[in-house]
Amino acid sequence: MGIREDKKIILETANKIKEARESKGLTQAEVAKKAGIHSNSYAKIERGVSSPKGVSLTKIAKALGIKASEILPV
Repeated sequence: MGIREDKKIILETANKIKEARESKGLTQAEVAKKAGIHSNSYAKIERGVSSPKGVSLTKIAKALGIKASEILPV
């Protein structure tokens, strides 16, 4: 995979996280707090500026009440 494909995956994941958060009616700060992640870090993940690592992705999914597989692009 190239850099373009990597960025596409990061953005798709970010969009799925944002959609899940909005569907639950939560703010970024609320999800970050529930996940135990700094709100600035969470915001960067949701904007696609940074990519969540396995542990952070699991924490975010748990905070949103969904499976991590639901926010990973297939």
